[in-house]
Amino acid sequence: MYTGEYNHTIDTKGRMIVPSKFREALGESFMITRGVGHCLAIYDMTEWNEYISKLRALPGNAEAKKMIRFIVAGAIEAEIDKQGRILVPANLREWAGLDKDVVLAGMIGHIEVWDKAKWDETNAFEDMEDISEHLAQMGLGF
Repeated sequence: MYTGEYNHTIDTKGRMIVPSKFREALGESFMITRGVGHCLAIYDMTEWNEYISKLRALPGNAEAKKMIRFIVAGAIEAEIDKQGRILVPANLREWAGLDKDVVLAGMIGHIEVWDKAKWDETNAFEDMEDISEHLAQMGLGF
């Protein structure tokens, strides 16, 4: 399970340190792809294979095919180097608007990588009353 929020940077070559907590769970190789909201999504191989199985079960309509293209065509297999970094390809950095400061956020079954400014803007949590109400409606209130 991936949890937590970590601030890091991407160097000019596109390398980014992965927090040690995440490195252990990701294993030797993992998948990086485009995520919703112009972030990146990182999946360990077990989660990725489960996700692919769900995508395969989708109907063959145009909307499903578009979603599959979005996720799968943008995906690359990656590994962590000896310094604990991953190389994020230029096309994925461009998609997510990643330049220097980034946030890696645990999302239970995967990790999201956000541009720091976009993360701060998207996750200001100024609407906590609405969020709390929605959680309560789903039986997750506290």
